[in-house]
Amino acid sequence: MQQGSSPTSLLSILLESELFRWLITELVQLWKEHRFDGTYTVDDHTSTLELCDSRGCRAIYTKRQTMTFIQNGVFAIQDQAWGDGDIFANYVCTPGVLVDRYKEGYRWKLLISLRATMNKSEKQDVFIERTILNGFLTSISHFQTQVDHPTKSLTLTVVFPKRRHPKKITLIEQNMQRMHVLRSEKSTLLSHGRIQYSWHVTRPRLFESYILRWEW
Repeated sequence: MQQGSSPTSLLSILLESELFRWLITELVQLWKEHRFDGTYTVDDHTSTLELCDSRGCRAIYTKRQTMTFIQNGVFAIQDQAWGDGDIFANYVCTPGVLVDRYKEGYRWKLLISLRATMNKSEKQDVFIERTILNGFLTSISHFQTQVDHPTKSLTLTVVFPKRRHPKKITLIEQNMQRMHVLRSEKSTLLSHGRIQYSWHVTRPRLFESYILRWEW
């Protein structure tokens, strides 16, 4: 500490420090999770978008979640979807049955009956798959996931076809206004010349939107 430093200047240094900003972010996260009044939390969330052709005409979106229920008597859950093109060219979920869907703003809300009653502390793996037509026709496209439940682990993946790998791919944390360029170490070469880029985060922030944006 420099001699003669005033309390005001020390407070200014503290407020501008990375440690202070991290601490405030963590406290806000804990507060949001404490006030969360949903029916379940998420142990693991994996979302994958596979672009099936070089024009972006057909894509397959899959979501896998391991849920832990925090209330008794839960027999339905809600999914959500948005984007360009025909985002419901095909929709399947396991377990459960899609019983209703409605639009709220730019997002579709989908009600899934689990066909069973789940109680507090019980776990359930849920798999959802959608086929998207004409949704990624532009040279700059994106794939977004919003964290609506307290989540321990989140992985986002985009798979590109052999004839059109990305020129650049970036992960955007929308609320925090942060960007991360995904380098080659985040990529994996797959069969038939395809390539995938993945982003993983532990304890993603509640209500944060994570966006994979690419130029191809």
